[in-house]
Amino acid sequence: MPTTSSPDRRWRVIDAQGKVLGRLATQIAVMLRGKDKPIFTPHLDRGDFVVVINAAKVRLTGKKLQQKRAFRHSGYPGGLRSVPYERLVQTHPDRVIQAAVRGMLPKTTLGRRLLKKLKVYTGPTHPHAAQRPQPVERRGEE
Repeated sequence: MPTTSSPDRRWRVIDAQGKVLGRLATQIAVMLRGKDKPIFTPHLDRGDFVVVINAAKVRLTGKKLQQKRAFRHSGYPGGLRSVPYERLVQTHPDRVIQAAVRGMLPKTTLGRRLLKKLKVYTGPTHPHAAQRPQPVERRGEE
């Protein structure tokens, strides 16, 4: 049984430019959970840190930019607010990727801990060069 005392975590960089949001989020969720490693354990955090660059250039297929909406609630009666993804991609593209990945992670304290290992940046630069992240290439890419 693996333990959390000796995780072999790596830092990985994914370039989101031109990639479809759902497929990208699936790839990120697998790496955050550690499902791509032979030592995967469902109840332990064995995954890697993931840095996503160029989040502003992610693609949404079909009419999702116009029809899909992001919701949030203030906690007060009538406090439900919604924003179309078209505006959300322009203003906060990092939130689009984080929301997609959050939906694919467990809805527990483990899932919240895993989401903290995701770093999303709108441009091509990131402040994690000291960790020497490895670029990730997706298999079967267009």
